[in-house]
Amino acid sequence: MGSNFQQLFHSNIGLGEAIGYSILGIAIVFAVLIVLMLVIKVMEKFTAKGQEEEMPAPAVVSAAPVPPTAPAKPAPGTAGELKLYNVNERDAAMVMAIVADSLGKPLNELRFISIREVTDQ
Repeated sequence: MGSNFQQLFHSNIGLGEAIGYSILGIAIVFAVLIVLMLVIKVMEKFTAKGQEEEMPAPAVVSAAPVPPTAPAKPAPGTAGELKLYNVNERDAAMVMAIVADSLGKPLNELRFISIREVTDQ
């Protein structure tokens, strides 16, 4: 077995030539990595240009405030006035949010006529 092992790994190249092949192999790997990096950079530039063309221009915001005009119409789906009896607005808003969440419906699809606090007396 010893002679087969020696024959298998015995080579006629010297140490200097082996180091040269190693350096050449490492150089090839780094060259391929650099080429891949350049390809990715070029692809980034092309995709960035495509995204810039598709994106709309940002809206210009005016510095002067817009004066209020006539009272605004309710949002689509709102049900108008809500009467509160012994309940503050914060608590009423929480009740409406809880009901909407429990039903799994958006708040603007629900109609609340009044909210009244029920006390035990």
